[in-house]
Amino acid sequence: MAAISRGAEEEQGASLKELLLESARRNNTDLLEEVISEGASGLADLLNNTRDGVGNTAVHLAAKNGSLEVLDLLLDQEGLEVDPLDRMEKETPLHKAVLYAKSREEGGLEVVEMLIDAGADPRIRNKAKQRPVDIVDPRDTELRVVLQKAEYLMTAGGDIVPESDDEGDGGSASDSE
Repeated sequence: MAAISRGAEEEQGASLKELLLESARRNNTDLLEEVISEGASGLADLLNNTRDGVGNTAVHLAAKNGSLEVLDLLLDQEGLEVDPLDRMEKETPLHKAVLYAKSREEGGLEVVEMLIDAGADPRIRNKAKQRPVDIVDPRDTELRVVLQKAEYLMTAGGDIVPESDDEGDGGSASDSE
């Protein structure tokens, strides 16, 4: 069935990369599973190098949109980078998750915790020199504590904060395991 629906998508001109980004925007796990099966041979490369116009990866988009199911499936993929930087604001998916949490009553904390559990580094600063904890709503003490605890555990564990670069590369889930 995946081949049939994929064929219809190709007729409309949607590439595998476009389908990947769309799955993250819309929390569409069926579409993501199709992309994963069709892109299996170079999946890590596809996931890490597919970006939208401002440099967001599928992980950025899933975090930004609170797409929990898609994010969970993405984070299970071997070789996935969990700390890539977007081109515009030099933000990681964790920054996007905190911004999502600020705008929503529910689900934001789950997105943040999911990224931290996958090895996202809460110490990385964006273009404005802000860490994710710096952009938390001051009233959201629970989210602030989660990020502070993650920062402390990474620092106490001797992890080094990766330097920002122009390529937007960050750590990968496999680096933190």
